[in-house]
Amino acid sequence: MSAEAADREAVSGSRPCTPPQASWFEFLLDPSLLEQHLQGPHPDPSPVQLIVQFLEQASKPSVNEQNQVQPPADNRRNRTLKLMALKVAAHLTWDLKVLEKGLTIPVLNMLLNELLCASRVPPGVKHVDLDLSTLPPTTAMAMLIYNRWAIRTIVLSSFPEKQTKPGPHQLNMMSLVQQEKELTENILSVLREQATDSIMVLEGALNIKKDFYVHTLRTLDLLAADPSTANGETESSTAGLRISADHLHCQVHYDLGGIYFQQGCSDPSVYEKAREHFRKLDSSPSLCCVDEQRLAGYWSACKTLTGASDPSESQHTPYGQISCFMRNHDYGALIEAFIRDNVTFSLPNSFRHSIELELLHKLQQGDRALEEVCHKLCVCNAVRDALEGGVLSVSFHQLLLKPSKNTISFLLEVCTRSVDKEHRSETNKRKMALFIKTVCNRLEDVSLAFMVSSHKLFMELLQDEEKKILMEQMRKSSATVNLSAKPLPSFYDIPASASVNISQLEQQLILSLDPRHIQQILIELHGMAERPFWRVNSKWEVPVDYVNVILAIKDNLTRDLVYILMAKGLHCISIKDFAHARQLFTACLELVTEFSPKLRQVMLNELLLMEVRGHEAGAAEGNMERPPPDLVSRVRGYLEMRIHDLPLRQLVGEECVVFMLNWRENEYLTLQVPQSLVNNNPYIKLGQLIASTCKELPGPKESRRTAKELWEVVVQICSVSSQHKRSSDGRVSLLKQRESSMVNEVTAEHISIWPSALANLQSVDVEAVVVTLKELVNYALSLNPNNQLWLCTQADIYFVTNQYSAAMHYYLQAGTVCSDYFTKPVPPDVYNDQVLKRMIKCCSLLNCHTQVAVLCQFLREVDYMTAFKALQEQNSHDSMDSFYDYIWDVTILEYLTCILFKEDSISDQHKAIKAIGQTELNSSNPEEVLQLAAQKRKKKFLQALAKLYF
Repeated sequence: MSAEAADREAVSGSRPCTPPQASWFEFLLDPSLLEQHLQGPHPDPSPVQLIVQFLEQASKPSVNEQNQVQPPADNRRNRTLKLMALKVAAHLTWDLKVLEKGLTIPVLNMLLNELLCASRVPPGVKHVDLDLSTLPPTTAMAMLIYNRWAIRTIVLSSFPEKQTKPGPHQLNMMSLVQQEKELTENILSVLREQATDSIMVLEGALNIKKDFYVHTLRTLDLLAADPSTANGETESSTAGLRISADHLHCQVHYDLGGIYFQQGCSDPSVYEKAREHFRKLDSSPSLCCVDEQRLAGYWSACKTLTGASDPSESQHTPYGQISCFMRNHDYGALIEAFIRDNVTFSLPNSFRHSIELELLHKLQQGDRALEEVCHKLCVCNAVRDALEGGVLSVSFHQLLLKPSKNTISFLLEVCTRSVDKEHRSETNKRKMALFIKTVCNRLEDVSLAFMVSSHKLFMELLQDEEKKILMEQMRKSSATVNLSAKPLPSFYDIPASASVNISQLEQQLILSLDPRHIQQILIELHGMAERPFWRVNSKWEVPVDYVNVILAIKDNLTRDLVYILMAKGLHCISIKDFAHARQLFTACLELVTEFSPKLRQVMLNELLLMEVRGHEAGAAEGNMERPPPDLVSRVRGYLEMRIHDLPLRQLVGEECVVFMLNWRENEYLTLQVPQSLVNNNPYIKLGQLIASTCKELPGPKESRRTAKELWEVVVQICSVSSQHKRSSDGRVSLLKQRESSMVNEVTAEHISIWPSALANLQSVDVEAVVVTLKELVNYALSLNPNNQLWLCTQADIYFVTNQYSAAMHYYLQAGTVCSDYFTKPVPPDVYNDQVLKRMIKCCSLLNCHTQVAVLCQFLREVDYMTAFKALQEQNSHDSMDSFYDYIWDVTILEYLTCILFKEDSISDQHKAIKAIGQTELNSSNPEEVLQLAAQKRKKKFLQALAKLYF
C-alpha cells in the first residue's frame, strides 16, 4: 500500500460512522419502519421533514401519454403516503405549535384537510352547520384541530415578518417562492372569509363537557385496514388518544382570545371578549398547553385596553403603575419609575422600549410637548441597556449627535442614581464606566464632553489610566481632519491600548454617518489592529462591479474608508436620506480624486444616480418641477459616455433611460440619440421604442409601426428558449398552463394598438408576464389611484385569479372615481357589458344572489334568465330583502313576488309588493320618468355595494 493510500485509509477510518438518512420511499416499501424511525432519539429526517416529503410525493401531478399534465392520481401509493403523513402528525400528538413551526401554511393546510377526510368530516358541509356533540369523537376532534389552526394562522399572519434576502444561488428559486407566496395568500384569504364560522365552531366546543379523542398511529392503521369500524371503535373509548375537556377548553380559550384580540384593532369592543377568554384561563389546570409568557402579555394588554384594571393593582404591580401613569399623562412619575427600575430591574427591557416608542409616535403626530419626555425616556433606557450589557439604541446615538446641556445633566443624574451605594457591584461599576466612556467618545461638543469628564461619577468609576487615554482621545476628536488629504504614516504610530475597546469603536463606526467622524474612528482602529475593517458590518455592500477596484487600493486605511463611505451612501439612498448620502459621496469623491481617475468617474456616476433618484423621489411626493437642464445634460452625457476599462453598473444606465422617459425627453430618445448608441445599448433601444410609441399614440392606427416593434421586443424579453420550458424536476410548469389564458382575459388601456395574436405562444414565459403585469398595475395605481381604466385592469386581474371580493372592490372603485361616488351616471365605456357580466359572476360566486339579480338590469339587454336563477337560490349571503327597493324592472319584480308567495315568506312578500307598487315604475309612465326611476335606483344600489366592498 502506498503512503498516500495509507493516509486516506487512516483519515476515513478516524471518522465516526453516521447512519445514512432514511428516504421517504423506504417507508413506502415497508410501512412498519415508520414507527421504529419516529421512536429513535434523533430521527433523520425529522418528523416534520417526513410530513413534507410524504405530502410532496403524494401531490405530484402525473403526465399522460400525450405529455399533458394531470392531477395527482388517487391510487394506493398516494393514499398510503397521505396516511403516513397523518401518522407522523399523530406521533407529534397533533401539536399545532410544533406543526406550525416546521411546516408552511400550504403544507399544513393539505395535512389538515387530509385529517378531515380521514376522520369522516362530511365534505361540502360547513363545519358550523354540524353538531359537534353528535359526531364520533375523532370526527369532532379533527374539526376542532382544523378550526383552531385556521384562527391561529390568521393571527400569526398578522404579525410582521422579517423578509429573508435571497442570495445569488437562490435567484433561480424566485419563481417557486412567488408561487408558494401566492398559494399562501389564497389560503389565508379563504381562512379569513371563514373566520366567523371557525369562531362559532370553537365557541360551540366550550359547551361540550365530555372528553375528546384524537387519532393515533393505531387508529389510523385501523382506518386503513377497515375504514368502516375505526371511528366506531374510537367512539367506544377503546382506541385513540384521550383529550380531557379541561385541556381542550384551555387551548380553545387561548386561541379564541388571540383571534378576538387581533380583531380588536378594527373593533375595540371585541377586546372585552378577548379578555373574558383569557380570564377563564386563570383557573385552568392545563396551562402547560399555552404560551404562558404571551398569555401574560395578552392579559395585561386586555386589562389596559378595556379599562378594567383594578385600581388597587396599580399600587402593587410595576405594569399597573406604568399603565396608570400613561392613562393620566403623569410623565414625571413615569420617568421617575424608569429611573427606579434601573436599580430593581422589575420591568422587561422590551416593555420599557415599547413605552418609549408609543410616546415617540405621539410626538411624531404633532404633540410637541412630549419631546423632552421622549428624550428623558431614551436616556433612562440607554442606561438600562448599558447595565444589562446590551447594545445602545440608534435613537440614543441620534440624541447624542446634538444634545442639549440639560440632556447631558439629566443623563449624569440617571447614571448616578442607577448605581447608588447600595447597588454598586463591581460588574455594574465596570458597565457604567464603559457607558460613560462611550458617551464621551460620541459627544462632538467638547464643552459637553468635558462636562461629563469633570463629573463626580467619572472620577469615581474610571481608573487613572482610562481617564488619561480618554482625555487624549477627546483632545484628538476636537481637531479637524481634511478628508481629501492622504493618510500620513504617523497615524499608524498611535500606540494600541488594551483599555480601549475595539468593539466599542466598531459600533461607533457602524452607527456614524459623519464622514469626518468615520475617518477618525478608522484611524484609531488601524492604530490598534491591522485588519480589514470594511468587513465589520456584513450589511455593508457595494455593487459587485466596483468591489475589485476598491479592494485593489493598496493603502488599507484608504481602502476601508472608500468602501465604507460608498456602502453607507448607498444605504442612505435606499432609505431616501439624500442629505447624508450627498455628504458621504462628496467626501468619497474628494478622497479618490487624488489617486484614482477610474474611481473618480465611478463616484461621479453614483452622484448622478443619487440626484436622479432624489428628483424622482421629490416627484413621487408631489413636486412636479422639471429637472434642471444641468441634470438632464449629465444624464445624456452618461448615456453617451465611452471610457475604456471603466466599471459601469447596469442599474445606472437603466435608471437614466427611465429618467428620460419619465420627464418626456422623447425628442432626445427618438431623434437626437446617436444611432450607434441605440444599436449597442439595449436599454436605449427599449427606451427609444417606448418614447416613439407614446408619441404616436394620438395618431391613426396606420402610423403605429413603432408599437409593433415594441411589442416584438417585449415578447422577446418574455420568451424562453426550448431547453428552459421544463422546470428543474422535468415537469411542465403548472402555473404557465393554468394562467396561460389569464392574460388574454385582462383588458387594458390602449390595447387596440398591439397585435391581436402571437406567432409562438409556447415560447412565451406566461408566468413572467403575469408577475410583471401585476407589479406594473400596482405601481401605476400607486402613482394615480383614480385612473378608472387602470382600476378596471386591476379588477380583471383579481377576477381571473378567483379573488372575487377584491375584484368587486376595484370594479366599484373604478365606477366611483368617474361618477363622483355614483352621484352621476357611470360612463358606458367604464361599465360596459363585459365589466357588468364580471361583476355579476363575482356576486354569484360570493353567494350574493340578490345583488346578481339587481346587476342583471344594468346590461344593455336585461339578462332575465340569470336574474331568475339567482332569485331562486336558497343560500344567499347578502341582505336579500334590503335590495328589493333597487329593482326597477317590473318583470323581475313580478317573478320575485311569485317566488316569495310560493315560499310563504310574509315579510318578504310585503317588501316585494311595496317595491312593485311604486307609481314611478308603472309601465304607462313616460320614458323619461322610467329612466329617472332606474337612474335613482342604480345610484343607490351602487352606493350600497360600495359600502359593502370598500
